[in-house]
Amino acid sequence: MSVAREKQLRYLVVLQDIDNMIQESTTEQKLGFATNLERLQKMREEIAKEIPPPLLRIYEMLRKKYKRAIVPVKNETCLGCWVKLPTSVSPRGKENVSIFRCENCGRILYWVD
Repeated sequence: MSVAREKQLRYLVVLQDIDNMIQESTTEQKLGFATNLERLQKMREEIAKEIPPPLLRIYEMLRKKYKRAIVPVKNETCLGCWVKLPTSVSPRGKENVSIFRCENCGRILYWVD
């Protein structure tokens, strides 16, 4: 996997985690619990600056549809929709592809060993 693609995926995963924490913090504030919502939003802005705008737009679009826009692949299966990926979809041999998306659900994919 190229270093640039790996870095982009790491930023996207962190962004997704921050988005989930912001969502949870918003719920907690409605219940009267103190949260660090402003700090989380600032962190989100900083991370989002590191992601290329076209990729960030794809993430934002997927985020509106799914809670987890970026999901791992394990045993050649998308862990977002649980569909087995075709053998042609593999990070090996496609170094020129910036990101991989599930052909079924459209989520952004990353591989775990």
